[in-house]
Amino acid sequence: MSSETDTAPPDNGEPIGARGHNPRAEVAFRSMATAAGLTIVAAIALIAVFLLVRAVPSIRANEANFFTSTQFNTDDANHLRFGIRDLFMTTVMSALFALVIAVPIGVGIALFLTQYAPKVLARPFSVLVDLLAAVPSIVFGLWGYLVLAHYLSPIEQFFNDNLGWFFLFKQGNVSIQGGGTIFTAGIVLAAMILPIITSVSREVFNLTPRSHVEAAQALGATKWEVVRMTVLPYGRSGVIAGSMLGLGRALGETIAVLMVLRTASTAGHWSLFDGGYTFASKIASAASEFSQALPTGAYIAAGFVLFVLTFVVNALARFAAGGKVNG
Repeated sequence: MSSETDTAPPDNGEPIGARGHNPRAEVAFRSMATAAGLTIVAAIALIAVFLLVRAVPSIRANEANFFTSTQFNTDDANHLRFGIRDLFMTTVMSALFALVIAVPIGVGIALFLTQYAPKVLARPFSVLVDLLAAVPSIVFGLWGYLVLAHYLSPIEQFFNDNLGWFFLFKQGNVSIQGGGTIFTAGIVLAAMILPIITSVSREVFNLTPRSHVEAAQALGATKWEVVRMTVLPYGRSGVIAGSMLGLGRALGETIAVLMVLRTASTAGHWSLFDGGYTFASKIASAASEFSQALPTGAYIAAGFVLFVLTFVVNALARFAAGGKVNG
């Protein structure tokens, strides 16, 4: 009968797993992984440098204050007068309004699909929500312009008549009739970012440790208490991440906003009933006229501000999500 030492593998002093180790393969894999990670950093840096280099000459030739002016006149290349005040206001207002609408609805749908809906219903409903993300922007724009704006006009008029004393619902720089306002654009953007927020939140809620849920149930917690004490705290960072992904989409959306939002000849007043251009829609509206360096640089300067704004938003979201996890 063989002994235990006869069946044990010989001990030659090598650590377990060291046999067959190839240092060259390890170095090659580490180098490829590092290069892949640095690629995106290099791409972002190159985009920023390109935008900045092309924007600086136009900013120097600008005869108006770039940050506070409400004008954006690039018709005369020798007398540029452009500023980003209204572009910044319209972009931020429409994106934040969309986020305020989409986040509660998206989180609610995610909770329903993961905690309340039977599996026979949750799976097809999840697919339906995900398919909403595949709808082209121009379809959302047509829907907002031809259908939604008409039905929202009475609602906007109601808010203006009853809450017009509050700056968000004050009469803006365009007519409420027709619905081509930030209010309408924000709802269209909310529909566009809803599947992003819902999908990310749903996946994070599904990862809630079963032991946490069972512990809360063992203490006699109701279904809502289980969700409030275990699912929501565990998925908080995921909800923030999904919300910021949606916000990034809303900040940079072009075609749908260009179709829905009515242009304005006067400055905005930080009202949901204002019109105008976002950064992206302003650049898209003039893309066919980019033939001269200085006027084109004015739009590139606006694009650089949008680039920085999106970068800062995502950086703050990353910090907030990390803080919540560590806390």
